[in-house]
Amino acid sequence: MSGSRDLCIVIPCYNESESIVALLNGLHQLYPEAALAVIDDSSKDNSVELVRELTKEIPQVRLIPLPVNLGIGGAMQAGFKFACRNGFKYAVKCDGDGQHPAEQIKDLLEPLKNGEADVVIGSRFLQKRGFQSTFARRIGIAFFRVLCKVLTGKKITDNTSGFRAYNQKSLSFVADHYPSFDYPEPEEVILLFRNRFRVQELPVEMSSRTGGTSSINLMRSCYYMCKVTFASIIAAIRPREVE
Repeated sequence: MSGSRDLCIVIPCYNESESIVALLNGLHQLYPEAALAVIDDSSKDNSVELVRELTKEIPQVRLIPLPVNLGIGGAMQAGFKFACRNGFKYAVKCDGDGQHPAEQIKDLLEPLKNGEADVVIGSRFLQKRGFQSTFARRIGIAFFRVLCKVLTGKKITDNTSGFRAYNQKSLSFVADHYPSFDYPEPEEVILLFRNRFRVQELPVEMSSRTGGTSSINLMRSCYYMCKVTFASIIAAIRPREVE
């Protein structure tokens, strides 16, 4: 994609040795000038060694190893700070497990470049194609869809989708205010609407994981639902960070 030198693709990584190299090679082929910022959240496998070796072949790959495990929220905030401090116009979050369709990054960027949105979310449910998670998780996703509507008056079909693109204005905001804990996506949507950012969804076709295993089990799912619901309510009533 031409003009990708303005783009930083942020890839959170935790024990993704089975998929990270293929993902980075694919991203580089599609967006050869984009920076590929791998935020390694203290992986216990050899993800760091694999990425470090790849930086010798692809200088656009930037490895940012975290000294302690911060969870997805902390890892993403580190990536956003990297993109913001290095002056990128656009940032895209792309998971390290291969679920997000790299070829559709260009589609997420179009509304940003046209000035139609500040943040674009790739939704599995606008056209209901591809992998749409398990039945139990879809129930949770439906719950957060209702919660978002109640708290903001806005309908987002896929509040838990991490496949998102940001312009410079929203990038600066999330670099400072991104929810720094596990499962931050639904709260982030509330924060964005609360601070009057323009959020748009586009249909995407996601895949199942290409490697590794999910860290979410039944107990963590219950914890997730309670914690994120409480955090979302607080986000909806807290003072705006941007006027």
